[in-house]
Amino acid sequence: MNWENLLSLKRQGDTHKRLRKEQDETRLGFEVDYDRIIFSSAFRSLQDKTQVIPLSKTDFVHTRLTHSLEVSVVGRSLGRIAGKKILEKHPFLSESYGYRFNDFGAIVAAAALAHDIGNPPFGHSGEKAIGEYFITGNGQKYQSVLSPKEYQDIVEFEGNANGFRLLSQSREGVTGGLRLSYATLGAFMKYPKESLPKKPTKHISDKKFGFFQSEKEAFQEVATDLGLLQTRDGDDISFARHPLTFLVEAADDICYTIIDFEDGINLGLISEDYALEYLIKLVKNTINTKKYNSLKYKEDRLSYLRALAINTLISDAISVFVENEDKILNGIFDTSLLDRSAFKAQIEDIISLSVQKIYKSQEVIEKEIAGYKIISDILDVYTNALIRKKENRASNYDSLMLKTLPEFYRKTDESMYHILLNTCCYVASLSDSAAVHIHNKIMGKQL
Repeated sequence: MNWENLLSLKRQGDTHKRLRKEQDETRLGFEVDYDRIIFSSAFRSLQDKTQVIPLSKTDFVHTRLTHSLEVSVVGRSLGRIAGKKILEKHPFLSESYGYRFNDFGAIVAAAALAHDIGNPPFGHSGEKAIGEYFITGNGQKYQSVLSPKEYQDIVEFEGNANGFRLLSQSREGVTGGLRLSYATLGAFMKYPKESLPKKPTKHISDKKFGFFQSEKEAFQEVATDLGLLQTRDGDDISFARHPLTFLVEAADDICYTIIDFEDGINLGLISEDYALEYLIKLVKNTINTKKYNSLKYKEDRLSYLRALAINTLISDAISVFVENEDKILNGIFDTSLLDRSAFKAQIEDIISLSVQKIYKSQEVIEKEIAGYKIISDILDVYTNALIRKKENRASNYDSLMLKTLPEFYRKTDESMYHILLNTCCYVASLSDSAAVHIHNKIMGKQL
């Protein structure tokens, strides 16, 4: 792979080449990507989607939106620092094409801003709830009418694939969705493969999948334009990651490692003593002990440690990225940047404690259980109504329910796969509170 292709400013539907040297410096194409994402309705819904605690009533606990904004900030720093080093190593990118280090920061920031945009309500359990409806629930009856890859798309419903769909899917009168640059779409794609075969290798990019069958052509166009390396021959589509994807992933890993841990402490799920014990191992070379001891309030002490820890991990991730740039460009770097971190042991200790004390806390488990039931019931009502309408046997109740669906999701003149996937994507678009509200209406609990 080469950087001049990987930094493509092309957007879906373009009829002419966009050159970096011809860009308006006051509003660069990569910065336009950021703007389009932040003004989208899909991004706004993240303000009420779970990051750590579902339906938390506490102001300071992160939602998917605040998490995404913070990941974007960290990603921007990672991109700018990496960009500066890449341009020093490959000066022709600046001299011949006009790229600047800020371009790398803008691409990573935009992709990081969108990294959770396709996630359903109730966190990762929401993905599992959608899949299990079609594995063990009433939706399993549809397996016989879907191809293996179509069925896999649904039973392993993937927020990353839904994110690519939201960013790139054409609608009537709107070609190419948000029409982001291919560089940003490439950096967004953590898992540039289709749903089958499942985990064919231990390579990090094969861990999950990044697009549904419905977006296969759009994905291939982006991958081809960027010059991503194809890693599998035949009918199974799989490519090497865009190099900047590793920085997007690192930004996410850094934020959820440190900030979810901070949320757990603020919620009282983790003792503040653990903060000093665990975080000090990350910041021992940079901490100003006198300043730390002068901070009276717990929130200020945590904020100080968090900032130092994030800066430490940013510097470390950049070191790993720069040292392995050639392997990354050749598609043979097979782990996340933090998996090669000098602080890997400390990171694993923090995540292990977070899993034990936060993600498996009674409050989280109880709300995830409720989320499974809510998502299953909503899927059941809408899939049945849509399929019966397609088969010209819709009941009056079905017709009433379909009127509550946004118009885009009411289509029944498509294949069974598209109808079912559309319904899954509708459920995934709901915020936590909206899902609860719709479920209450369906169950007759609220007028």
